[in-house]
Amino acid sequence: MDMRREFMRLHIEDPDTVFFIDPPYTAGGKRAGARLYAHNELDHALLFDITRQARCDFLMTYDDADMVRELATRSGFQVESILMSGTHNTKTRELLIGRDVEWANPKTYQTSNTEI
Repeated sequence: MDMRREFMRLHIEDPDTVFFIDPPYTAGGKRAGARLYAHNELDHALLFDITRQARCDFLMTYDDADMVRELATRSGFQVESILMSGTHNTKTRELLIGRDVEWANPKTYQTSNTEI
């Protein structure tokens, strides 16, 4: 068995564990992940199903694609769109997905920042 899968299997039910999940961006027909990574085939629906059932916490990053938003919504996860810099200083939007990503909402940050 792959060491990463074994590690996840051992810790996925531990509420003190947090996973950072950054899968190849191949959902919804995107090609960047397929072009950049040798191991780019992924069952995105299965990944969302596994994280939905897990007791551990996680933060997932994904490209901003309708399919990803739908999987996250169906799983009951929060989604925040963030601006990031890509290669050659290009700006693009990416999604942060988790059970609680309210901290990434700029309005939340601005409100709590002014209360300090």
